[in-house]
Parts: sequence; structure tokens; C-alpha cells
Amino acid sequence: MRHAHLSLAFAAMSAVGALAAAPAVQAGSSWDEIRPAVFGDRVIHQAGELVQLTAPFRPRDQSMVPVKVEAGFKDGRTIRAVTLIVDENPTPVAAVFDIGAKRTELALATLLRLNAATYVRVVVEASDGELYMAERHVRFAGGQGACAAPSVGDPEEIVASMGKMKLSHTQKIAAITEIRPHAKLTVRHPSHTGMVLDQLTLLYVQLRIVTEMEVRQGDERVFSMRGSITLSQDPSIDFDYRVNGAETMHVMAKDSDGASWQQSFPIGQGS
Repeated sequence: MRHAHLSLAFAAMSAVGALAAAPAVQAGSSWDEIRPAVFGDRVIHQAGELVQLTAPFRPRDQSMVPVKVEAGFKDGRTIRAVTLIVDENPTPVAAVFDIGAKRTELALATLLRLNAATYVRVVVEASDGELYMAERHVRFAGGQGACAAPSVGDPEEIVASMGKMKLSHTQKIAAITEIRPHAKLTVRHPSHTGMVLDQLTLLYVQLRIVTEMEVRQGDERVFSMRGSITLSQDPSIDFDYRVNGAETMHVMAKDSDGASWQQSFPIGQGS
């Protein structure tokens, strides 16, 4: 059951292609299965200082584990894609971010569900196709895995608020003058994993998750994302972006039921 949803994890990843045989990296039985299913036989380099992954060693809440990625190239290459992987989850591939605007550096963070003690990994693809991985081991406090935990909140309110979006900045919009402003996007959504047993009906709550998101700054794509059940309820993405003069940020989200939502946010002149 551990990898029963790999087909949902993006059909072995259209975001990644093929290179030569891979060198030894931090491995375990789960990663040994996941790696060829997702990346084929491509070389995956240890990231060193090129990619930093931050995650708590022992999270307080296994349903909302903060994970942050910082990556940068100083040799002219740009960042093509960022893939987050949780080895011991039913859907190991948490999300794939396709990065726009030919970024040489970025910061990206989100909240993940963890089903057990696990390695959390990020694989960053450079514009020349090279892959770089960083990993962190995260402990598990015990009890029920987050993928089988019910959504939090009043069910009627959850349905009524589905698809509502919020975009905020770490500083006042009028004061954004830096080259790389930081923003936080949240989409209200129950993110039903399909693994939660309804205690009244004794039936499993039907899977319904956010599968796609796209953020555009004016006409320029900041990133697009493909998600899975490993994203938390009310998916949240913290990201930086490069000032391009646009005054509006456009957000689109879709879920596995075919629903879609769009919203535009003012981001301040010159941002």
C-alpha cells in the first residue's frame, strides 16, 4: 500500500527526463523503489551548498510539517524544477514545482503530511538537466499517520470555503522595494486523501485533493505545481519572486474533482 499511489505521482514525472546511471546517495529500501520510478536512471548528485532543505527533526503536528527549500546556482544555470519526496508516505512524490522566470536562486516552502518516520527529500533540476538532492530525516511522534487523519474543522464550513485564496507578503505591499519579495499563498481545501474512514458511514471519504496550481506575475509564470495527498489540508506555499514591474499576481488552482478557481491579487507598483 505504501506506493500504491505512484501513478498519481505524475506518471513517473514528466518534469524529469533521462541521463546516465546514478551514483550512490543516501538510500533506504523505500528510496530504492521510489528513485527509479520517478527519475529513471538519471544521475542524482548530492546537493552540497547548492540546495538547502529545512525540516523539523520531530514535528509538533504530523499533518502540517513545515519544509523549506533554498537553492541557487552561481554558474549561469537556472532552476527548472523542484520535486519534494516523502519516502514513507503512500504517495511519496509530494509536489513538483516547475519554475518560471529563469531563476538562478529561489526560496520555497510548504506544509506536508507525514505518515511515519521518514526521509524527506528535495531534488532540484538545473536548466542543463542535472539533478541535485538534499535530504532530512524526520521523526514520528506515534499514533495515527497524517494521511489517514480526518480534515480539521466544521464539514459545512470546509465545503463553503473551498477554493478561497489568500496571498500575503512578509512586508507591507506598499513597502516592497527589494528585488526578491516573499509571499505566502494559501488555498482553502479539505485535501481528502481517500484514506480516511468515516466513523458514521464506515465508508472511506472520497479522495479530493488539489492537483494543480499556477502563479503568474503579470504575464510571467512564477511557478506551476502538481500536488498529491502528501500536501496538507489548505495547501500553503511560501515563495519568493523576482520583481518584473507587474502590479498583479494571478493564481489558478484545480482539484481532482475537476473544480477550478482563479483569483488576482494586487502586489504593488514595480513588483
